Amino acid sequence: MNIETLEDDMITPQAPDGERTEEAEALIRDRLVLFRRRMRREATLDQITCRLAVRMNVRPSEAAAYLARLSHDSGIDLLDVARSVDERNPRSPEELRVEIPEWVDDVMGALQMAAAYLTPIRDEAGRIVDFLVAAISEQACDATGYGPELLRGRRMVELSPGVVRSGLLDAYLRVYETGVPFSRGPFEYVEIRGERSWLVSVSVKAARAGDGVLATWWIHDEEERLTKGWGRAQRLAGLAWAEWDLATGRVSWTRGMYEMFGREPAEGPISLDRLPGMVAVGDVPVVREMMRTLLEYREAVEEEVRIQHRYGIRHLRLLAEPVLDQEGLPVAIRVMAQDITADRRRERALAMAHEQTSRARRRAEEEHRVAVTLQDTLVPPHRGIVDLPGLSLALRYRPGEEVDSLGGDWFKTRPLPDGRVLIAIGDAMGHGLTAASLMVQMRSGLAGLAYTGAEADQLATWLNELTYHANQGITATGTAIIGHFDPAGRVLTWTSAGHPAPVLVRDGKAAFLEGDPGTMLGAFEAMEYTLTTTRLNEGDVLILYTDGIVERRGRDLSDGLNALLEAAARCTEGDLEGDLTCLLRQLDDEPAQDDICVLALRVL
Repeated sequence: MNIETLEDDMITPQAPDGERTEEAEALIRDRLVLFRRRMRREATLDQITCRLAVRMNVRPSEAAAYLARLSHDSGIDLLDVARSVDERNPRSPEELRVEIPEWVDDVMGALQMAAAYLTPIRDEAGRIVDFLVAAISEQACDATGYGPELLRGRRMVELSPGVVRSGLLDAYLRVYETGVPFSRGPFEYVEIRGERSWLVSVSVKAARAGDGVLATWWIHDEEERLTKGWGRAQRLAGLAWAEWDLATGRVSWTRGMYEMFGREPAEGPISLDRLPGMVAVGDVPVVREMMRTLLEYREAVEEEVRIQHRYGIRHLRLLAEPVLDQEGLPVAIRVMAQDITADRRRERALAMAHEQTSRARRRAEEEHRVAVTLQDTLVPPHRGIVDLPGLSLALRYRPGEEVDSLGGDWFKTRPLPDGRVLIAIGDAMGHGLTAASLMVQMRSGLAGLAYTGAEADQLATWLNELTYHANQGITATGTAIIGHFDPAGRVLTWTSAGHPAPVLVRDGKAAFLEGDPGTMLGAFEAMEYTLTTTRLNEGDVLILYTDGIVERRGRDLSDGLNALLEAAARCTEGDLEGDLTCLLRQLDDEPAQDDICVLALRVL
């Protein structure tokens, strides 16, 4: 049965308290009405299905399938179909008689409990489809109040549809066919009789006996269910109970109290005056004040104490109250105890985890602060046009805002003594202070190596060796584009060390420069790189970037690169500074997960 759950948002926050209460109550009432209506529907279907199964002499599952087919073929609601079939085939309950062995009556007469002897009822093919209550003990009755005279000689399926839904009919079939005894309980099911329903809590045993099944059962009354429920609640909640009789000195403990105090039941409970000796030394004043409150002030009290258990310290919450006579004098002390040791352990573990998290956060914040300082010092954010020989430069540098996204992006542009312009951009792998430190090494190292006058491929080889040897014991790698621009001939000679290729925008069309992608820096000790020569025209725009501008969570890198080309083609027709702002706006559809560094150079 599928019952709809209550919505979490049962009340509107703007409604006054009285209106919210009434609205919540009305919603719950509506749900209960819906629940009972559906339960009534299911019960009625069960009754009709079982009556039909008896008339057709088939199993209830087969009768249910028959009704379902009729409903499907006719398009009529299943319950309406069932009622129609039931009305066309009225049948009054009839008592059946079968020959049973004499010993069955002897057994029924000897048993001082509810018991029945069930004989199989078969269909034309010889299959067992039901059981007949052939004999029953005088003490037997069911939850609906039927006694032996109304149960004897009746078919189980017609007598008790709840037995079918609970699975007991199938269990009796297995007992008869396999000879293996069956025991179950206590378990609950709903029994239907006429317009009334009962919640049944029952324990059942059954065994094969001759050509039938001998079944016994015990129906648990409400008081017994409550008592057992309280026992289960005590175990689940870790509760125990004790009473000290002040007049006689008699002490009563539940088993849970023995377990909490680390005593065996054979040792007996402790007297009230020995309670201080059972607790940790630091809690003795707590117990003393607790006894004073109970005996002198005659008030209930709640305290938490630590018990010297044989398996270590146990934390107990004690709720105690005095039992007073007519004169107001205490005659007994009652205590309910709850073992909260596991709660205290979890609290300590959470406190330790919180402290570790706080320390890690403080370290991360300090690392982030140092890394940002390094980046701001060495690669400061910059806006505005920078004039270089033969070039105009606009750049954007945006470090990651979180410590886990702060990367090692860097760039370097500088006129060299030989008249060329050094153009470089790179990305030290990783995040945080480690990436920022590696970025410093790469950028500073390249700045010094560039004054040798060597070509870009040689600079990349030297920078690879520097990266590889400068961080022994630590995996340190990075990528870079290193190039020289010769303003006299508008020639760019460049090499790639595993970095995304630059974008060239010419006549409103954008494309990636073709060249050897190369191997990232620091991956291998000895590497050689390929030099690529690209002739540029006046008005060309060259865009160099780090991967933070094209990478987005949940998106393929190729989609990001295509988006970069489209944005570059649309945003390179005006002022270079404005073009770069346009480019970033086009690509900033989602927050970047990494640093972003972009250089835009226009050939003059």
